[in-house]
Amino acid sequence: MEEEKKEKGFTVKDKRFFAQEEPRETSNAATDTQPNERGASPSEQSSPSSEPPLPEITFSSFIISLSSSALFHFGDIPDPITNKKQRNLPLAKQTIDILGILKNKTVGNLTKEESQLLDNLLYDLRMRYVNEINSGKS
Repeated sequence: MEEEKKEKGFTVKDKRFFAQEEPRETSNAATDTQPNERGASPSEQSSPSSEPPLPEITFSSFIISLSSSALFHFGDIPDPITNKKQRNLPLAKQTIDILGILKNKTVGNLTKEESQLLDNLLYDLRMRYVNEINSGKS
């Protein structure tokens, strides 16, 4: 009777489907044909029909990308689809605020060059925003 009171264990079965991978060789020749992070092997990357490889993502390239977004919202960069310049100051301010948050959250974790780049971009974008707001009021 005591055996009936004991709790039964449970079994977990993994029902996810995984594609079967081909076994990889461990020689140096095999490393030349292994796929990269995007899943394309070097031979696939060099073919003319494939997309060119993306540049390396660094903190500096990330904040430059955000500042370019702010310039887009200031109307400096045309929309790639319509080829028209559109001005949206609230979105420009939001992007500048995001850069400010990144500055505050990364204090002590940036290199001198990264910190200077972020400070300079923030200063330029903030001054630009103030000028845009003041020119709109007059």
